[in-house]
Amino acid sequence: MKKSLIALAVLAASGAAMAQSSVTLYGIADAGVTYLNGGSNWSGVTSGNNKTSRLGFRGVEDLGGGLKANFVLEGGINLDTGDGKSGGATDNGFQFKRQSTVGLAGNFGEVRLGRELTAAYNATARYDVFGSVGLAQSRLWADGGVVDANANANANANAKAVTTNQRISNAVTYVSPSFSGFKVGVNYGFGEVAGGNSKSGYMGAGLMYDNGPLSLGLGLERLKSGANSVATSDIDAWSLGGSYDFGVAKVLAGYRESKVDVAAGENKRLGYYVAATAPVGPGLVRASYNRYENKLAGFKEKADQFGLGYVYSLSKRTSVYGTYAYIKNKDGANLYTLGSSSQGSLKTNGSQQGVQVGITHAF
Repeated sequence: MKKSLIALAVLAASGAAMAQSSVTLYGIADAGVTYLNGGSNWSGVTSGNNKTSRLGFRGVEDLGGGLKANFVLEGGINLDTGDGKSGGATDNGFQFKRQSTVGLAGNFGEVRLGRELTAAYNATARYDVFGSVGLAQSRLWADGGVVDANANANANANAKAVTTNQRISNAVTYVSPSFSGFKVGVNYGFGEVAGGNSKSGYMGAGLMYDNGPLSLGLGLERLKSGANSVATSDIDAWSLGGSYDFGVAKVLAGYRESKVDVAAGENKRLGYYVAATAPVGPGLVRASYNRYENKLAGFKEKADQFGLGYVYSLSKRTSVYGTYAYIKNKDGANLYTLGSSSQGSLKTNGSQQGVQVGITHAF
């Protein structure tokens, strides 16, 4: 009898310990068919058109006294090819480049170490109704590796990277608790340059306000130049966004500006967008307009982009979608194409249009 009671006590204790710790496997599988009409037409199967395809693990352990330990390991997947060159990965192998953090959370907020989206990005890119993916995504938050001048008549030796990355590595991140709807996030990314502790480093902050139908966000960033940075000179960026939900529809808007000093002056990339969503049946209609402007030491470039889409929910985890997008470069520019991929090309007048249809499944 005593042995049975002891065994039950051990099982109960182990069960309580297990209940305080959990690990979750999660992911998104998204793929569709894309058609682009431009200087050269292109069609094919593409991944991550509505939401980025990914695979991740997250865990949490209750340490008591309101303190919890946590981790997130998340990598991108391209369903069309089966490789992992996504989310900042530099080769085809699967990498946890989307997020790889470990941290502690409590009444003070949360501290994380590792690689993740910047606080500035989280504060303002959330107002892009196309979620920074697909043909109609806003390019205001394009990664720093994006070229800022084309290779024809507008080519300029001083036109270097003018924008920061969406994610930061080697980072210490702090996210505050919510105070009456306000929340602050800050990142510091170590440049890890031997003999130059201040070189290649990143500093950023995001301020968010969410209260009922009103949402606002402000982002501030600086990426310093150095051996481990895409910046040839310090890049400063700021962004502002907001939305208001009227019930029958939600309106959203955003602005972002980044600049860098070069030998011939100052390079600047800026843009804004307005967007709206509306629930229709079991799905959501999405529409957006983007204006992009590059002011690059001697010349200017502009582009207008329009997007329209519908996401139809088949269940809580599965949906089908369709998106149409059109872009028109102006002032002789030939820079911006739809989406973040390099498929297809622009027409001679700098325009391109495209359609995507596909399916998203979350697990």
